[in-house]
Amino acid sequence: MKKITLLLAIFALSFTGFSQETTEEEGPKQGWTRGGNVSLLFNQSSFSNWAAGGQDNISGTLGINYDFNYVKEDITWDNKIIISYGLNKLDDADVQKTDDRLEFNSLVGKKAKGFWYYSWFFNAKTQMDVGYDKDTGIETSHGFSPLYLQTGPGMLWKKSDNLKVNIAPATARLIMVHDHFTEFGESFGVEQGETTRFEFGASIGAYYKVNLMANISMENILNLYSNYLEDPQNVDLDYTMNLVMKVNKYISANLSFQTIYDDNAYEGFQIREVFGVGVNFGF
Repeated sequence: MKKITLLLAIFALSFTGFSQETTEEEGPKQGWTRGGNVSLLFNQSSFSNWAAGGQDNISGTLGINYDFNYVKEDITWDNKIIISYGLNKLDDADVQKTDDRLEFNSLVGKKAKGFWYYSWFFNAKTQMDVGYDKDTGIETSHGFSPLYLQTGPGMLWKKSDNLKVNIAPATARLIMVHDHFTEFGESFGVEQGETTRFEFGASIGAYYKVNLMANISMENILNLYSNYLEDPQNVDLDYTMNLVMKVNKYISANLSFQTIYDDNAYEGFQIREVFGVGVNFGF
């Protein structure tokens, strides 16, 4: 719990420290606003008669981050798609997956007062390929298993497309896994012999994107969830930070950091970090 509190404090400091530097106009713009980027990060090392030692390796990661938002009078509708997939080949070893993420977020709101909206959100989160335990080599997941679905009503505070917080105190969550993962025991919180797990609780979603300086942008995505039906004190946390440092129109250095705390999947913090230089195409 102390680690979760520390992460929230870091997010809050970032939120406060850079809030005055947001260049976007106050309030959302009318009509459709679309934008995103495709990045391809590539890393390669090769050794020949190198006395200090080393292993040949090659890796690549493809990422897609796309937003399509709509505003008409007192209605706002925000959508985001995140796709990331990476592979690594180390010397004579088999090709291994280094990143695998597929997520869709949709949030609709109707103006209440000021920056506040009555809202309803939907979130779907999964992966696309087979995953293995790095120590045992046992298959632990595959495409769309597990699949996390969340939805519920709430209140949205939205200052702009780049600065918003949604509070949903009545959120339904469904976790789905293939039956062979629960054949001999529990998997991702789904009990043995079952394929789904239903939860009901409260969720908070926060989004903040800022230009730290010329050609450097930072995107923060924070999601919290507490299950009323079982151990509500064990708050699930999912925080992602995407940092894009542009060299020119097409070349950039990208850093993605994600940490997850979900005691149904793993009793501790899961951490993912991907850094590389590659092609970055905005659209």
